[in-house]
Amino acid sequence: MLAKIENETLRLEVNPGVGASPAAFQAKIQGEWADILRPTPRPLPQKSSLYSSFILAPYSNRIRAAKFVFAGREYRLEANTPQGNAQHGDVRNRPWQVHYPQANTLECTFDSRDFSDLNWPWPFTMRVVYSLREHRFATELELTNTGDSPMPAGFGLHPYFVRRLPDSIGDAVLDFHADGVYQTDESLIPTEGMKPIPTELDFSEARSLGSQQVDAVFGGWDGRAVLEWPGANVRLVMEALSTRSDEGERLEADPVFGHLVVFTAPDGTLALEPVSHATDGFNLLARGVRDTGVKVLGPGESLTGTVRITLEGL
Repeated sequence: MLAKIENETLRLEVNPGVGASPAAFQAKIQGEWADILRPTPRPLPQKSSLYSSFILAPYSNRIRAAKFVFAGREYRLEANTPQGNAQHGDVRNRPWQVHYPQANTLECTFDSRDFSDLNWPWPFTMRVVYSLREHRFATELELTNTGDSPMPAGFGLHPYFVRRLPDSIGDAVLDFHADGVYQTDESLIPTEGMKPIPTELDFSEARSLGSQQVDAVFGGWDGRAVLEWPGANVRLVMEALSTRSDEGERLEADPVFGHLVVFTAPDGTLALEPVSHATDGFNLLARGVRDTGVKVLGPGESLTGTVRITLEGL
C-alpha cells in the first residue's frame, strides 16, 4: 500500500513494500499537478528500477564481478546483472517498515537481520526520512553498522527527472560542478581514478543534453545541481546537505555525497544520482585509488546525509 504526504504545492507517494521507493513526486504548476520525477507504472511493479526513484545501500552502483577486497580479505556477493556484477545494493526491492513521525514527514526503516538471504556480509540498518516543507522535498538517509567488525559502506539515491514540463520549450537544462570524471570500460565500471572532465561531459555552464547519451560518475561534486525547464519558468535545485533543515536556510555541502552519477535513461528521463562513492569504489580503494568516497563504519557507527530538492517558480 502506498504511503503519501502532501502540502499545498508538493506531493509524494512512496511504496514501503518495494524498497521505500518513491512512486511519484509532483508539484502544482499553474494550478495543476505535474510530474517532476517520472511516474511509476500502475499497477505498481515489484522492481524498484521501474519506480520514480530508489535507495542505493549499503553501496551504490556496480561492483565488478560481484567481489571485492576489504582489509585483506576477499568478499563475494551474488551477481544480479547479466554481466555478472553486483549492482545498487540490496535494500531497493525489500519491504521496509513505515512510520509517520509528524505532519508532512514519512519515515521508513530497514533491518538486514530480518532477511536470511541478504546479499551483504555485514548486518546493518537503514533509515530514510522523506519530508515536504513549502517548495522543498528532503530525503535523509542513515546507514548503521550493527555488526561486530568494521565494514565498507556507501549509499545514494537514484531519482529519474522528467526532461519536459507542461509549457516547457525544448529539453531541460543542467548545471553542476565537479572536479573530475571516472573513465569506464564496456561494463560502465571505472578502470582507474578520476580524470579531468572532457568538454562533452562538462556541465559547469548550463546546457541541455539534447540527444547526447550519458552514463558517467563524477567525483569531487560540490553538492549542488540545477535543472531548469525553459518556458515553464520552473527551476529545480538539488543540494546535498550536512543536516536536514526545517527552517530552509542554506547549509554547507555534505562531503558524504561527493559523487554524482548522470544517466540519460532509455525512457527519456534524466537520472541525477547523488552518491557517496565511486562506482566499484571498494575495489578502487583496495587498489590504492584515492578520493573514492568509500566510508568504513566501525561497529555501531552510522553514515548520514540529506539531499534536498527545492523547486523555484511555483
